[in-house]
Amino acid sequence: MNAFFNFMASPAGRITRIVAGIALIVLGLVGVGGTGGIIVAVIGLVPLAAGVFDVCVIAALFGRPFSGSKLRSGQ
Repeated sequence: MNAFFNFMASPAGRITRIVAGIALIVLGLVGVGGTGGIIVAVIGLVPLAAGVFDVCVIAALFGRPFSGSKLRSGQ
């Protein structure tokens, strides 16, 4: 599990979260449409915001630091 958190805190992990968030937003608004599409787009805001603001929501659920910089430093 440490390898996963290390990846998510890395620059590649941040880019992955941003791309995944954008993909969910586009999929929801263009692909799904309607109320379900709006829900998918709103869910896509979570990984997008996490990547932009350098936080790892999943790490916090496992008792790890919420901040990406603290997670990288091993605090």
